Amino acid sequence: MQQLLLFTLSLLPWMPASNCEVTLHGEYSALEGRSLTIPCHYQPQYARNVKYWCQGKTREFCTSLARTDGARSINPAVEKVSIFDDPVQQVSTVTMNHLKEGDSGWYMCGVEIGSMWKADDVAYTYIKVIHGLSAVKTQVSGEEGSSVTVKCLYSERLRDSEKTWCRSGDPGSCRSTGSEGSYEDSSVAIRDDRIGAFTVTFKKLQTGDTAWYWCSAGQEKASVQILVTPRPTTTATSKSTPPMTKVPQPHADSKDSKETRNGHK
Repeated sequence: MQQLLLFTLSLLPWMPASNCEVTLHGEYSALEGRSLTIPCHYQPQYARNVKYWCQGKTREFCTSLARTDGARSINPAVEKVSIFDDPVQQVSTVTMNHLKEGDSGWYMCGVEIGSMWKADDVAYTYIKVIHGLSAVKTQVSGEEGSSVTVKCLYSERLRDSEKTWCRSGDPGSCRSTGSEGSYEDSSVAIRDDRIGAFTVTFKKLQTGDTAWYWCSAGQEKASVQILVTPRPTTTATSKSTPPMTKVPQPHADSKDSKETRNGHK
């Protein structure tokens, strides 16, 4: 019986907290080669506690990646993983850069309690890093005569691939960036930033441009719908004015008549 009690006490630091003192979104997806920023919220009583980020599903087998009591880089963007704590807003922000497919898995955001009688308060999330292409918006609308821009994101392995924009069902409409990383004519412009995104800009929308399109990089494709709304008519509609009825003015008392008579004196 005594041995069972000692064993139970030895597990206390790793027993999950009863309350949800730390919260974050349960799942994230990101394209390979890009960055991901994750907010981890905690309760006010943890403002001074150490926050940490680790990879794993259980605390005892979680590989530490960043801690708020560790050395902080001058430029977190160059680090693989960084964490920043804002006690005022009660949120610690984790940034993961240059993601690879191998980074997919379970991660833990935790608040260090530092007590043998209470486990750290933690929350879990699953991160899925994918290779492919996606459109920031799958539907873009604009007024006739205006311009709209579509942005497509691609993973790291597609960086050197040719980027193409086509009207769905019309192979002859395809326009590609080529080796220069750009394409432009009188109606459309394509720009590839060569780091993970390319944009397609319709310079002057016409009603006939309403259709489904797709952007592509290598063998990957993403569909986008363009909706063109008619330009508001500017023709002024004439309002019918009812005919005015002449009201006879008494000559003796009218102001104009008095002024006229006074002018001839």
